Amino acid sequence: MDAEFLFVVLGLAAMFAGFVDAIVGGGGLIQIPALLAAFPASAPANLFGTNKIASIVGTMSAAVQYSRRVEIPWRVVGPGAVAALLGSWYGAKAVVFLDPAVLRPLILVLLILVALYTFVRKDLGTVSTEPAHGRRSVVLALGIGAVIGFYDGFFGPGTGSFLIFLFIRLLGMDFLRASVSAKILNVSTNLAAIAYFASTVELMWKLGLVMALCNLCGAVVGSRLALKRGSGFVRKMFLVVVTVLIARLAYDTFLR
Repeated sequence: MDAEFLFVVLGLAAMFAGFVDAIVGGGGLIQIPALLAAFPASAPANLFGTNKIASIVGTMSAAVQYSRRVEIPWRVVGPGAVAALLGSWYGAKAVVFLDPAVLRPLILVLLILVALYTFVRKDLGTVSTEPAHGRRSVVLALGIGAVIGFYDGFFGPGTGSFLIFLFIRLLGMDFLRASVSAKILNVSTNLAAIAYFASTVELMWKLGLVMALCNLCGAVVGSRLALKRGSGFVRKMFLVVVTVLIARLAYDTFLR
C-alpha cells in the first residue's frame, strides 16, 4: 500500500477515534485494529506505543475543552492520576510475564455487568450525587487510578468506560464530570505507556504524530458535542461503546 495513502487512511481512523474517545472513551477500538491491519508484520508493542502517541494529544485536548465548562474535582482526580501513572507503568512491564489475552473472558463479563447496570439504572450519571470529597474519596480515587491504570498498561480495552463507570458509581459524579476526570487519568496512563514503550521498542514517531494531529481534530468536535448535548447524550454513547467493546471481546475470545 502506498505510504501517503496509508497515512491518509490511518489519519481518518485516528480522527474518528478522537471523536469517540473525547465523548466516552473507546478510541482504541478504532485505532489499534487500523494499525494492526496496516502493519501486520510489526510487533504489537510497536503499534500499541504508536497508538498511545496518537491518543494522548486528543485526550489532553478533550480534557482542556471539558475543563472550560465542567469543574474538575482535583482533590480526587490529582491523586488518581498519579496512581494511574504508576499503575500503567507496572502494567506495561507485567506484559512480559503474562499474556494479556488471559484477561479477555474476565473483562468481557465485567463489561456485560457494567452495561446491564447502566441500562437498568436509567438515572445513573444523569444527575450528580457527588459528596464533598474527603479522605474516603481520595482513597477510592487512588484505588481506581492504580487498578485501572495497571489494567490500561497491561491490556487496555474499555479503560475509559471502566473509569467513567467507577467515577459515577463510587464517587457520585454525573457522566460529564466523570468523563473529564477519566480523560485526565487517561493522559497519565498514556504518558506512562509511551515512556515505557519508547524505552523498550522502536516507535513510529512520524506516523504517530500525524495520527495525533487527526485525533486532536476529532477530539475537539467530540468534546464540544458532548458539552452541548449533556450527560444524557454521553450516557447513550457510553452504552453504545460498551456494547461494541463486548462484541469485539466476545469475537476475540470465542470466534477468532
